Order: sequence, then C-alpha cells, then structure tokens
Amino acid sequence: MNKPLFPGANIFLAALLVVLVAAVFWEAPEAAFLAHHDDNVYVTNNPHVKEGLTANGIAWAFGRSHGANWHPLTWISHQIDVECHGLEPRGHHLTSLVLHALNTVLLFFLLFRVTGAGLRGGFVAALFAVHPLHVESVAWVAERKDVLSAFFLLLAIFAYVGYTRRPGLMRYLAVALLFSLGLMAKPMVVTFPFVLLLLDYWPLRRFVPAMGMGRLIAEKLPLLALSAASSVVTMIAQAEGGAMRSLPLVQRVSNALVAYVTYIVKMIWPRGLAAQYPHPEGTLPWWQIIGAALCLIVMTLLAVRFGKRYRYLPAGWLWFLGTLVPVIGIVQVGHQAMADRYTYIPLIGLFVIVAWGAHDLAARAVPSRRARTVLLWSLAALVLAGSSVAARVQVGYWKDGPTLFGHAIAVTEENYLAEHDLGMSLLLAGDVEGGIEHLERSIAIKPDFGVTYANLAMIHFYCGRPAEAWKNVHLARQYDCELAESFMSDLKALLPDPGR
Repeated sequence: MNKPLFPGANIFLAALLVVLVAAVFWEAPEAAFLAHHDDNVYVTNNPHVKEGLTANGIAWAFGRSHGANWHPLTWISHQIDVECHGLEPRGHHLTSLVLHALNTVLLFFLLFRVTGAGLRGGFVAALFAVHPLHVESVAWVAERKDVLSAFFLLLAIFAYVGYTRRPGLMRYLAVALLFSLGLMAKPMVVTFPFVLLLLDYWPLRRFVPAMGMGRLIAEKLPLLALSAASSVVTMIAQAEGGAMRSLPLVQRVSNALVAYVTYIVKMIWPRGLAAQYPHPEGTLPWWQIIGAALCLIVMTLLAVRFGKRYRYLPAGWLWFLGTLVPVIGIVQVGHQAMADRYTYIPLIGLFVIVAWGAHDLAARAVPSRRARTVLLWSLAALVLAGSSVAARVQVGYWKDGPTLFGHAIAVTEENYLAEHDLGMSLLLAGDVEGGIEHLERSIAIKPDFGVTYANLAMIHFYCGRPAEAWKNVHLARQYDCELAESFMSDLKALLPDPGR
C-alpha cells in the first residue's frame, strides 16, 4: 500500500475536496422549493414533516409507505430540517450540500484505505464532487434520499473493509446495520451485497482459493435477505402509490439499453442535462437499440478480456452496470426514461476506471516519470475545471421551477413532462394563462397523459369555468388518472355536470 505524500496530506486533500464542493454548489442553498416537483410531497405540503421532529412524525415515517416509497430515514431527515430551519429552503439545501461534501470525503478516504492510491482516489472523489450529473441529487431537496443513502452505503463499505481485515460478529453486524440504514434512506442501495463481491475481487483481492467463491457468497446471504425484503416492500409501496407502469417488456429493455449508453455519453460530455427525460414508449429507432446493445457487449468483453491484468476494469464496469439495475427501467416506475440523479452512486465505478486507466496508460506510453506526472496533473486539472464550470451552470437552473423546466424544454424534444411541470410552476407563480398554455402544449405532445387534464380541470374550476373543468375531468378519467377521481367527488358536491 502507498503512503500519503507527506504527513497530513490526506487531511489536506479532504479539505480541498470540501472547498471544491462549496465553490461549485455555493448558489444551491439560495434556490426555492420546487413546489410542484415533489418538494411539496416531501416538505412544504406534508403535515407530518411540517410539524418537525415529533414522536408522531417518527411513527408515521416508519408506519407505512408514503410517496410510493418506504424510506423512513429520509422522512426523518426532512423533519429534522424543519425542526432546525422551519420552511426556509436555505437550511434544507444546506443539509443536502453537507451530506454531499461528507460523501465526497468518505469516498476519498475509502479509496485510499483499500488501494493506497491517494492521488487517484482524490481525483475520483473530486470528479464525484463536481460532475454535472450529480447536481440533481444535491440541488433538489426531494432528492435528499440520494445523498443520505449514499452516506450510509459508504459507511457500510468502510465497516465491511474493517470486517474483512478483522472478521467478527460485531463487525459484521455493524455492516448489516449501516446497510439497513441505507435501505431506509433509499432502497436503490439494494445492490450492496453485489458491490461487496466486486470489492472482494478488486481491490480487496479476496478471490483466492483459500477463501473460496462459495464462502464469499455465503458471507453475503444475510445482506441479500435484507435486499430481498427491501425490494418486496418497495415494489408494494410503488404499486400502492400508483407509480409502477405496465409497459411492454420489449419497450422497457430497449429503453434500458439505450439509457445505459446515454449515461456514459453524458458522463463524458454532460450536455443537454434536464430534470425530465420522457420515456420513449416504443418510439426508439431500431439502430439505437441495436447499437446500444452492441456497445455494452463490447465494453463488457473488453473489461473481461483485460480484467486479469487490470482488475479495476471489470470491478468498475460491473459496479456501474449493477448499481443502476434497480432504476434502469426493467421494472418501470414513473414516466421517465432515465434521470441524472440515478447516476449518483453508479458513476463511481466509471470514475475509478478513468483514474486508474489513465494512470496505467500513461505509465506505458510516457517513459519519463516527470513528463508522466505533468501530463496526468494537466489532464486532471482540465477535466475537473471543465466539470466544475458545467456543474456551476447546472446548479443555476435549479433556482426555481420556471427556470428548471424551461431549460428542460430547451434542451430536449417533445418533452411533455417538462411542459406540464413548467405550466404548474407558472400557475403557482401567479401566471395563470402562461400555465394553461404550457399544460395545453403538454397535451398536444402526449394526448393520453391524464394528469395534465386533471390539473387543467382544477385550474378551470378555480378560474370560474365549470364547463371546461368538467370536460377535462372526463378526459382525465378516460386515461385512468387517479387525481381526476379524487377531484371529481369534490366537483360533484359543488357544481352540476353540464354534460349530464
């Protein structure tokens, strides 16, 4: 194992990472709540959160699923924020920012502990800190679950490394406890046992005859049981919350293949990032699907081919593929094709490949150590500078709803989700006619999106247009919108249906 460059070097690098996070995200705490983009569900309109941290609120958080998820620690973290900061968004944003900074530092120390490569680990942590794809997880209050679950995941990996060096029941229980806390923040971390097997391969190198593959797998069985239980609870919660969609399997698989490759492209060239990417629902060109499949197959074969010599290749590649599985869309939840926030943990695998791969390529291509050092430092500085600038720009789009969804419309095509959310954001800002205009654009793009009709119905009702309200309620019901059913009962009590 390598040692720090000088006494206190790792503390110095960790401090630099915190400064880097603050420099890139310093505008994030000034953003408003996104009242129609789940911040209302998680904070501003949630009576159990608005009360702050109370016994009743904690019981509610653990008692059952809410918002199509069971993640009690996430709810409790929002309750603590309200207890400390009230309903001022600045404090809520600061909590997410602090968690992101902690995750960055934890990742750096974790990579140094298991590899001894401080500079490479520092580069991975810095890229994790400032990559534009991670802005959504940090700048959006409702995505507290991303940064919180990653915090517990990294702590659980730390505990696991300690367990592998000094096995014992209490150390194993610490791993299981931290993993359980991660699951209670966001169930996306269900792939944790799989991640541990990858770490056993590299860099822990526990794949040795004396250990045995069967023993390594058996060691993970209790953790797999926790993953299975969390998966069942999550699927029940999402089904009860109406979040699951029954798209044909071929559409889900096709979108998943293209999404994997799109994430890689956006990691390399993060342009056109948006708050929503609508699901194509069978409209993807065949050449994109086949091309994506071939690309993934070739990359996997290359990782396996060179994996014996460069173990970080299959470890990093399978980390990326595997940790995305819960959200890649094979089980479709929501209307999105993909989401920037889903890359928060998975991109660590690709960042490791970049850092270690660049180091090994330079070692083979540049004989001079001095020239090699200058080259690697220059490339690292260039990549981090470009990523930081792009992330700063992306943070600015999250300042309020109209800015965020207006940008999404500008960088995507036929985005009915962004049109809908821009319309609702304008309505909440007092621009009724502008809001209706964008809701109608959403319908023009996707005439079978029942939620838009339901919201239009409510708007027309409050604007004193009962005929238009009833018309849109019936259209929403036609497309099985639950929102229409709840609104219709109230409407019946207030106004007769002119169509009957």
